[in-house]
Amino acid sequence: MAQYAAMTTAFPNTPDFTGHNAPSRIECDLFDLVVEGTIPEEIQGSWFRSVPDPQYPPMLGDDTYLSGDGMVSAFRFENGHCDYSIRYVQTQRWNHERTARRSLYGLYRNPFTDHASVRGKGRGAANTTPLFHGGRLIALKEDSLGWELDPHTLETRGEWSYEGRLTSETMTAHPRIDPDTGELYFFGYEARGLATRDVAFCVANRDGELIREHWLQMPYCALMHDFAVTQEHVIFPCFPITADLGRLRDGGAHWVWEPSRETFVGIMPRSGSAGHLRWFRGPACSVFHIMNAFTEGSKVHVDLSVSDVPVFPFIREASELNIRPDQIHGEIARWTFDLARPGDQFARHSLAPAGDLPRVAARDSMRPYEIGYYAQFDPRVGPPIVSGPVGTGFNTVARLEVGSGRLKTFTPGGRSTVQEHVHIPSAKPGHEGYLAFVVDRHETNDAEVFIVEAEQLDRGPIARIRVPMRLRCGVHGTWVAAGTPTPRGGPI
Repeated sequence: MAQYAAMTTAFPNTPDFTGHNAPSRIECDLFDLVVEGTIPEEIQGSWFRSVPDPQYPPMLGDDTYLSGDGMVSAFRFENGHCDYSIRYVQTQRWNHERTARRSLYGLYRNPFTDHASVRGKGRGAANTTPLFHGGRLIALKEDSLGWELDPHTLETRGEWSYEGRLTSETMTAHPRIDPDTGELYFFGYEARGLATRDVAFCVANRDGELIREHWLQMPYCALMHDFAVTQEHVIFPCFPITADLGRLRDGGAHWVWEPSRETFVGIMPRSGSAGHLRWFRGPACSVFHIMNAFTEGSKVHVDLSVSDVPVFPFIREASELNIRPDQIHGEIARWTFDLARPGDQFARHSLAPAGDLPRVAARDSMRPYEIGYYAQFDPRVGPPIVSGPVGTGFNTVARLEVGSGRLKTFTPGGRSTVQEHVHIPSAKPGHEGYLAFVVDRHETNDAEVFIVEAEQLDRGPIARIRVPMRLRCGVHGTWVAAGTPTPRGGPI
């Protein structure tokens, strides 16, 4: 049996592990949270969120926030009440470290730096996105397969490979669900192994059965955090944040920014294959999240959050890019690809000021739309506060009318940051629905959930739900309406 030293070290005194980013490691259930105001009667369901939260200090002394062990939390809404629960995803990685009582995994996404006892064993943390599809709750991180959880108890059921049908080694943390057909569109990059250019494009039917796995190759191995789907097309963006197997074998960083490379965007019909991919080229830039995309005649429009260099400090550091966060330039932009025109160029124009975590109502996905929502850091509100993987936390939620560019914004005030919002649909005719988001109160070291009417975002919350503890910054979340069926255990 392997022998390990006892855990005697503290977490490092670095931005990813101190202040609001300090690990919590708390699994709990909080019943009947205090509510100020009134939660609308039609808000019935569960808001699942993924939170990176490391069990143990990093083996090599420091690490990125995005390496934290995955937790999934749930805010459950029923008849004006709200309960909260959070559990670790008990991945292979989590279990190996729990047994050893210490960290065993080295650099972010570099298995060559791991402890000998776990070499070749699963290192996925399942810490980025909770997907609910086909009645199953799946915790995702893009460097590995997903992990299925019980949607009622959040207990871990096991790694999810579509009952062995999925041959890709990875699954994106940003799948797309067609609101008409219920089909799930997703992909895996580095799908045939570390630093490979292989991408698996996959489709699961509304019942969660894998019906398609098609293989593509990218121009180079790039960080492909997100992609886009319209009613007619699939869009694969490829930005010059790259991986190299030789660098990894030498103990180096997985991701390095290479601005001498071009941005590539591949577009193909939804029913197409690798031979149908048409590639477009553009200057080097960085995109992690796409708001929406739609096809209009011969044109494919993609709306996204773009910056001139990567926003993540650990990527800039590995790339020896010495630039302050306030020197990074970005925007919400629309890229338009005209498939009727020859050539490999595309049009770009600005939609709104910089921000991230863009999303639309589920019903608007993949089609022409009018309203999007995203988060901003507005320096006029107050100085930066460290919260989450980028460093500076967001302090503003924005509603964008994409046609006119008109913005409505809301800032909670005080020494606060906001985490990613979720859209909750309304059954009322003409009602835009609701947004829910966590507000971190840094002065009191606790949190609230704000519920706002999406169309009247600037009027502030109609309900505030008190959470009597600090909530470490999550990454992404998803809303599941009450009564949604599951294969076992009854409806949500």
